[in-house]
Amino acid sequence: MVALQSIKGKMDKSSEQTLEIPTFSKRPSILLVVAPYYKKISDELIIGAEKVLEKVKARVETVVVPGALEIPTAISLACNAYDGFIAIGCVIRGETTHYDTVARESSHALSTLGLQGVCIGNAILTVESEDQAILRADPSKQDKGGGAALAVLHLLKIKVQFE
Repeated sequence: MVALQSIKGKMDKSSEQTLEIPTFSKRPSILLVVAPYYKKISDELIIGAEKVLEKVKARVETVVVPGALEIPTAISLACNAYDGFIAIGCVIRGETTHYDTVARESSHALSTLGLQGVCIGNAILTVESEDQAILRADPSKQDKGGGAALAVLHLLKIKVQFE
């Protein structure tokens, strides 16, 4: 049995465990797949993701898609060209069931790709209000874009370890 390296993390002010940024012998290539329907929010998520990716000197490119439902398809189309992906978008609950469909189906499709070995950090926010989205996207607050970048980097490290 192969043992994973011990997780070295630190506790932040809110007592949540945060993992350190892994190191790589080769620059990882990451594609940000962005659905900019709520542009201010997606821009903040991108800033947070890029700050983390800069620390490993990742090669970062961006592609824009019409909406959150198209993010998994774009990742599937590009899966052989990049080491990992960050899904960036925002779905805010409205008056219809469209929110439920988009949130469920985009998340399910990303999970399916992940189970097929594609390394993805998920920064598609699913929220009740724009205020919640702004708080989660802000790199100086909850920094979900940075969290998604950290997630994809850790998945890439695990993938490299087992190849």
